[in-house]
Amino acid sequence: MTRVDAGRFTQHVVVNVAKLVHMQADKELAKSVQDCDLISIDGMGVIWAARMLGHAVPERVAGVDLFDRLLAEAARLGLPVYLLGATDEVVTRVATICTARYSGLQVAGYHHGYFGDDQQSVVDRIRESGARLLFVAITSPTKENFINRWQAALGVDFVMGVGGTFDVVAGKVSRAPRWMQRSGLEWFFRVLQEPRRMWRRYLVTNSKFALMLGKALIVQR
Repeated sequence: MTRVDAGRFTQHVVVNVAKLVHMQADKELAKSVQDCDLISIDGMGVIWAARMLGHAVPERVAGVDLFDRLLAEAARLGLPVYLLGATDEVVTRVATICTARYSGLQVAGYHHGYFGDDQQSVVDRIRESGARLLFVAITSPTKENFINRWQAALGVDFVMGVGGTFDVVAGKVSRAPRWMQRSGLEWFFRVLQEPRRMWRRYLVTNSKFALMLGKALIVQR
């Protein structure tokens, strides 16, 4: 929180296999990610690939766990937060749960993530709320591009995309058991939960990522 205390705007992004694959074809997404001040890895596939390529990556930083730690710190320091994303029902429940879970936490405001082209009014709400930290739970690449486009107008000191974290906090989606998280099988757990929506996504992205890794290993030799 040192940068936040100093009033230095900080944009944090989490990358996983799917996002890295999509960045290859989506140049706007790639720029939005590369423009961030902090980039962490949420996905054992990326961790393993980085290590195979000789990069020292200490650990995976799960977005859900980081969200939890940042809210606890925001409550301790008295920094107001804004929650943006998911459905109206889910984000309302997340605001209620987090206020009860973290003593002293100030939720300056919240808004669902289905605002379409009405981005300006949402940005105005966030800025006028007085929030210092903003958490955005919208799907990629909309999330990253929204943050990158409006960062100067948001009026916050820290912003982070948290993907499906709100659904987890609200109890709409369950997290994989710890052993599956450590083993890199969290994606498989999600397929079991939502097979119709997830199987094709993971089959395609994981295959493309494996191909990307193979090419990188060949070039490295």
